[in-house]
Amino acid sequence: MALKKSELYSSLWSGCDELRGGMDASQYKDYVLVLLFIKYVSDKYAGQPYAPITIPPGASFKDMAALKGKPDIGDQINKKIIAPLANANQLSEMPDFNDPNKLGSGKEMVDRLTNLIAIFEDKRLDFSKNRADGDDILGDAYEYLMRHFATESGKSKGQFYTPAEVSRVMAQILGIRNASTSADTTVYDPTCGSGSLLLKVADEAGTDVTLYGQEKDAATSGLARMNMILHNNPTALIMQGNTLADPKFLDGQSLKTFDYVVANPPFSDKRWSTGLDPASDPHERFKHYGIPPDKQGDYAYLLHILRSLKSTGRGACILPHGVLFRGNAEADIRRNLVRKGYIKGIIGLPPNLFYGTGIPACIVVVDKAEAHGRDGIFMIDASGGFMKDGPKNRLRSQDIHKIVDVFTKQAELPGYARRVPLAEIEKNDYNLNLPRYIDSQQAEDRQDIEGHLRGGIPEADVDALQSYWDVCPGLRQALFRPNRPGYLDLAVDKADIRATIYGHPEFTAFIDAMNAHFEAWRARAVPGLKALAAGCHPKEVIHTLSEDLLAHYKGRPLINPYDVYQHLMDYWAGTMQDDAYQIAAEGWKAETARIIEKDKKGKEKDKGWTCDFLPKALVVARYFPDQQAAIDRLAADLEGVSARLAELEEEHGGEEGAFAELDKVNKGNVNARLREIRDDPESKDEAKVLKEWLALSKQESDLKKDLKDAEAELDAAAYAQYPKLTEDEIKTLVVDDKWIAALDRDVHGEMDRISQSLTKRVRELAERYDTPLPELTARVAGLEARVNGHLERMGFAWK
Repeated sequence: MALKKSELYSSLWSGCDELRGGMDASQYKDYVLVLLFIKYVSDKYAGQPYAPITIPPGASFKDMAALKGKPDIGDQINKKIIAPLANANQLSEMPDFNDPNKLGSGKEMVDRLTNLIAIFEDKRLDFSKNRADGDDILGDAYEYLMRHFATESGKSKGQFYTPAEVSRVMAQILGIRNASTSADTTVYDPTCGSGSLLLKVADEAGTDVTLYGQEKDAATSGLARMNMILHNNPTALIMQGNTLADPKFLDGQSLKTFDYVVANPPFSDKRWSTGLDPASDPHERFKHYGIPPDKQGDYAYLLHILRSLKSTGRGACILPHGVLFRGNAEADIRRNLVRKGYIKGIIGLPPNLFYGTGIPACIVVVDKAEAHGRDGIFMIDASGGFMKDGPKNRLRSQDIHKIVDVFTKQAELPGYARRVPLAEIEKNDYNLNLPRYIDSQQAEDRQDIEGHLRGGIPEADVDALQSYWDVCPGLRQALFRPNRPGYLDLAVDKADIRATIYGHPEFTAFIDAMNAHFEAWRARAVPGLKALAAGCHPKEVIHTLSEDLLAHYKGRPLINPYDVYQHLMDYWAGTMQDDAYQIAAEGWKAETARIIEKDKKGKEKDKGWTCDFLPKALVVARYFPDQQAAIDRLAADLEGVSARLAELEEEHGGEEGAFAELDKVNKGNVNARLREIRDDPESKDEAKVLKEWLALSKQESDLKKDLKDAEAELDAAAYAQYPKLTEDEIKTLVVDDKWIAALDRDVHGEMDRISQSLTKRVRELAERYDTPLPELTARVAGLEARVNGHLERMGFAWK
C-alpha cells in the first residue's frame, strides 16, 4: 500500500517531537532534518554513478543505522557519516551529533540518537519508491517539519522559515510562470533562510531555472542546501555570509544581477550596517535613494534587491508595514522609489502570519521593466482574509488565489484593491499606508432613530440586500409591504420568514439552477477523475480540477466562487490528496488492511480491518443497503428499549421507589429481590416494576446480541466484497460516492448558508423595529402601574 503523505508528515513529527526532550525546537530541527536528508539521499542516490549527490562508501543511512546502541554513537556519526557527506557535497555547518549539552550524555545520548534513527527506519519510508515523479513528497515533508519547528521555536527564532502560503503568493505575483524561462533564468534570495521562498519561485516557473541564495546564519544556510537537494534542485548555489556587508554574488567588482529576486529579510534589522559604511558602499545601493536609519534596516534590503535586479527584472520583498509610512530618512527613500516608478504594487497581509513576530507585514513588488512611465501603484488590502491555525494565522487557498487573481489582472475591488494614481500619492506626501487609499472597514449596521420612534423597517436596510432581490425580485414583495415613505413593514409573520423564503418559486428556481450548475460541473469532472492512472501527477490533478471549479462558479449570483474553491482544497488536503497519491503509485486498488494494536506488554491484538481509500461505509451503502437498514432498525429498537430502562430506573429510583432496596440495579439483584417479596401482598407494585425491568433487560440483551450478530455478518460480507470489485466499480465508489458526494454536500452547504443569511437578516430587521418607542413607553408605564398597585395592596407606598 502506498505511503500516505499525511501519515508520513504526522508520524515523523510526532516521533521526533516526542524525543526532543528539553531541547529547543530551533536546535533540534537541525538533527531531525539532517536525518531526513541522509535517509532520502541514501535511498535516492546511493550506489548510482553520476548522481548529483555523492554518498561516500560507509556514509549512507544504512551505515548510520548500524551504529544504533553503540556507546560512542554520536562520535561515530560525526566521523563516519556527517563529515564524509559534508566534504563530498560541500555542505557547511552540519550539527554536532556528539554534543552532550543538546543530546544529553552517556546512555541518554545513546538512547535518544538510537530512537531517532529508528523513526526513519520505518519500512514505509523507502523514498526511492515512494517519490511520485513531479511531486516532492519528501520536500513537502521537510516543509511540514520546518513549519512545526518554526511554530515551536518561539519569538525571534522562526526566521529560518517563510510560511509556504506567503511564499506561494510571492512566487505567483512575479509572473514567472507566464515568462519564457530556461536554465539561463536566474532567481535570487539575498536572505534565503532555509530556502523555502526560493524553491516556491522555482516550482512556480514550471521549468528548470538557476537558483542563488545567501544566508547569514551558518546552520540555516546548511539547511537551505539540504532543502535544495530534497526538492530536486541540487545545483542551486547557496552561499553563507552577511548579504549587506559581504554580498557573495558578484560580476567582477559589481553586484551580480538577476531576473527575479525575492526576500523575507529580518524585520527592522537594527544591525544592518555592521561591517558596512553605507555612505561609501562600493555597490552604490544607497547612492540615488538615501541611507536607511541606523536602527531600521528594512529599506537597506529593499535597495539591495533593487540593485540586484537586471534592467528587466522583477522582485518581491516582505517588509513590516512601517516602511509604508515612517518618516525622516525612510520617507525620502520612499519618495525617490515612487518617483522612479520602481514600486509596482503593495499587498497588505494579515497580522500574525510570520514566525518570530506578530506584527502585520506587506509585500512590496518592484518591477524595473515597466518603471519608465509608471504613473500609479496597485494596492491590495488582504488583511482580512485568513484562518486561525493554533497560535498563528494562515492564508487559506482561497485567500492566496484571490490575491494573485486580483494582482495579476490589476482588477479593482471596492474595499480590497485599487490602482492609486501617482498624483494622489503625491498629495499624501508619498505616504503609502494602505488605509489612506483603501477603506476595508466593514460598513456599520446603523440604527435608524425614526424607525425606533415610529416603527417600520428602513427601506435603505432592505435595499442593502439587493443582491438577493436581483435574483428573486418577487421575494422582496412577498416579505415586505409599504408603511410610509422610506419605511416598510414585514408582510408575513416573523415565524414564517424562513418558510416564505424557502417556498418562494423564484428562490426555489434559484436553488434548482444552482444544483443543475453543479451537475454540469460534475458531468465534466467525473470522466477526467476516473481516467486517472498510475503515474499521474497529483499536483497537476488538483490544479486542473480546482481551477475548473473556480472558473465554473465565477459570475454566479450570491455564491462566492472562492468559497466553493476552498471546499475542494480543504477536501483535497484532508482526504483526496492521499487517495490521488495512492492512485499515482498503485492505480485503482482497494485493498483492506488489518488494524493491529499493541498493548502495554507488546502483545498484538487484531482490531478489525480498514480501507482508507475505499471506506467500508461506501461499499455497504452500494452493495448491502438492506442489511444496513435492518441494522439501523435494530439499533433504533435498542435505543428505545435502553431509554425505557433508564426512565424506569429514574422513575422508581428514589427512597420509596421499587429499586430503593437494591445496592445496584442488575439482573441478579432484581431476581433476588423478587424472591424476597414473592409472597408479600403489599409488594405487588414493586414486583410489577421489577418484572417490567427484567423483561426490558432481556429485550435489551437480545437486541444487543442480534445487533452484534448482524453487524458481524455485514462486516464479513463487506470484507468479502472488496476482492470482487472491478476497477470500474472502484472508480465509481471512489469518484462518485466519495469525492464528488463530499463536494456536493459542501456546495449545498453554501446554498443553505445563503438562505440562512437572508432569513437571519430579515428577522433581525423585523425584531429591531417591531415595537416603536411610544409603544414601549406605554408598556413600561402600564407595567409600572401594575407593580405600584401590588405594592399598595401589600401596604407599601412607592413614589
